[in-house]
Amino acid sequence: MPTDKPDSLHNDRILILDFGSQLTQLIARRVRESGVYCEILPFSVTIERIREFDARGIILSGGPASVIDAGSPAPAAGIFDLGLPVMGICYGQQTLCKELGGTVDIGDTREFGRAFVDIKESCALTQGDWAVGARQQVWMSHGDRVTQLPPGFRTIGTSEGAPFAIIADDTHKYYGLMFHPEVVHTQHGAALIKSFTHDVCGCSGSWTMAAFRDESIARIRAQVGAHRVICGLSGGVDSAVTAVLLHEAIGTQLTCIFVDNGLLRAGEAEEVVRLFRDQFNIPLIHSSSADKFLDALAGLTDPELKRKAIGKTFIEVFEHESLAIGGADFLAQGTLYPDVIESVSFTGGPSVTIKSHHNVGGLPAHMRMKLVEPLRELFKDEVRVLGRELGLPEHFVGRHPFPGPGLAIRIPGDITREKLELLRKVDTIFLEEIRNAGLYDAIWQAFAVLLPVRTVGVMGDGRSYDQACALRAVTSTDGMTADYYPFPHEFLGQVATRIINEVRGINRVTYDITSKPPGTIEWE
Repeated sequence: MPTDKPDSLHNDRILILDFGSQLTQLIARRVRESGVYCEILPFSVTIERIREFDARGIILSGGPASVIDAGSPAPAAGIFDLGLPVMGICYGQQTLCKELGGTVDIGDTREFGRAFVDIKESCALTQGDWAVGARQQVWMSHGDRVTQLPPGFRTIGTSEGAPFAIIADDTHKYYGLMFHPEVVHTQHGAALIKSFTHDVCGCSGSWTMAAFRDESIARIRAQVGAHRVICGLSGGVDSAVTAVLLHEAIGTQLTCIFVDNGLLRAGEAEEVVRLFRDQFNIPLIHSSSADKFLDALAGLTDPELKRKAIGKTFIEVFEHESLAIGGADFLAQGTLYPDVIESVSFTGGPSVTIKSHHNVGGLPAHMRMKLVEPLRELFKDEVRVLGRELGLPEHFVGRHPFPGPGLAIRIPGDITREKLELLRKVDTIFLEEIRNAGLYDAIWQAFAVLLPVRTVGVMGDGRSYDQACALRAVTSTDGMTADYYPFPHEFLGQVATRIINEVRGINRVTYDITSKPPGTIEWE
């Protein structure tokens, strides 16, 4: 896990036990937003590991199982003997009640989606917008429900399908919510989480990017010492923030290798070079390797095979450039906390695999470089905040997410230089119009896809047989759930007209209005 022992920045921290909910990462995000550091561990961790974590409070996440079933997930025996505040969410509330002597049954009615909770009594958790008499919209997702409270608990809030929507045992500081306060559909849900972290657990809210920056610099210097570090740049925000943070910590001991795979958006390679060489004066090797990547992709149509080919080629180029400068003792990469959760599965120790949605593959064992992963405690939005703290320009920090395989996974079918150029032109027009309309920051991600079909059309007095493209734009606060952006028809018409007129080879434009359900991590 990211931290083994508390330090000055992590003294106030919350432990989240994960029972398999697709929304557990959102709980952690909301806790971090309240200014409190937290980590996620699986529900099955031992009581010794929980003690070692030294949290000020514990949150039990939701989950897909039923506490009624034999062998259903349960926290470690002794967790309620630690004297720590505990808050259970959905399944977490149900297992809290079951373990403490309450009853959970299959409900007569299920609640999925929006519901309303009426606050009947007060407790340390319910203040302000959640005070007695308030009625709040929440997001429910349950079939089972608590039918009898454990001794010492009382009902704080009710909904139509959940008579025990909010429960509290103020003496032991145990609280349960039948709904999900972590999702944006629960109005003022973040306030409930902050009440738990600050008012119940007594956390001070010292988790800030300014503090993280200072402490990370000290940790990097302690880890690296006088050794050399190589950082692999992809052109994205994560690796850029990693590089700038490292340069601030160790200066010229750092060399960045930017593997230009020829799959970036228009002008991005030039922007990366200008940013690192001119603005930050960071030693940078720019490896122009488009031909190597196109050769590796030749004839491949399966998306996963493309990813693997890109990853393998990246490693080959990276190793060649690394050896050319005499190698290094450490490799820096922009691993984020979701990568730790998803790929390491809490088995311990830093991963030696470069994340699959970035560069697929692992470093050759003979390179023997130790990893420096200064962002592995952070979520994506926190990385952006840190980037601003480090002085990265806003237009770079605020860029829409762009996966490592780049345009290769936005071109179904075979990849050619001609198709890449077509897609770049379409993508550039789409983003230009979004910026011109002042919509860029309102959209989480927007991009074009070159469809694997050709269509017959009439342009002027002639018939055409050219490519079709699709446009996609989504809104999101976290990338965990998303919905299509509702462009006015006039906007879409203007974009389509520009693409048809300016991009020779495209004769049809469509707009994708699909949404993204919770739980899937990547759009592409």
